[in-house]
Amino acid sequence: MTPFTALAARRPSPARSEGARRFEMKRAGAALSTIGVDGAFEGYASLFGVADQARDVVVAGAFRDSLARRGPRGVRMLWQHDPNTPIGVWDEIAEDVRGLFVAGRLDLGVAKARDLHALMRSGAVDGLSIGFRTERFRNDAASGQRRLEKIDLWEISLVTFPMLAQARVSAVKSTRVSAVKSARGDPRLIRAMRRAASALRP
Repeated sequence: MTPFTALAARRPSPARSEGARRFEMKRAGAALSTIGVDGAFEGYASLFGVADQARDVVVAGAFRDSLARRGPRGVRMLWQHDPNTPIGVWDEIAEDVRGLFVAGRLDLGVAKARDLHALMRSGAVDGLSIGFRTERFRNDAASGQRRLEKIDLWEISLVTFPMLAQARVSAVKSTRVSAVKSARGDPRLIRAMRRAASALRP
């Protein structure tokens, strides 16, 4: 068990906490059939209003301040939350009505990223996980859930074992990320591209 895993296993006891600074990880499942030949992919790293296996629920808007502060390039793409194993970059990280949408690219100049590219194409690796610190949460006594209201997002990892099975990663063509870059600032075009990508998801 790594130090981060041990920290993630502990929960604060107060009903409400401001400025809790422990490091945590939440994993989101992925159904991946193929991946772009250039290593590009997209999906949801977190879903709003959906309880994971630890009975934690991320509230809409939880990532807003962190994303405004860091931007997508300030959030690392790692393998299994290992800070010594960066594997690519995130081109887009944004909240929408469903959850935390991400689009990024494996750096195929890195040996581990090439290995993961092959494993993702075969379906052997199909999980996403966020690494973060909880800044504000509320315990719901009725449901026994912890509602995460404000999150400081540090990294998003590809992982082997998911916790939140409803989230998805979809394959993308090499043009998808380029189109998102061109469309940034045009929310109508971005929404249209997302709708088209959603239609391809199982």
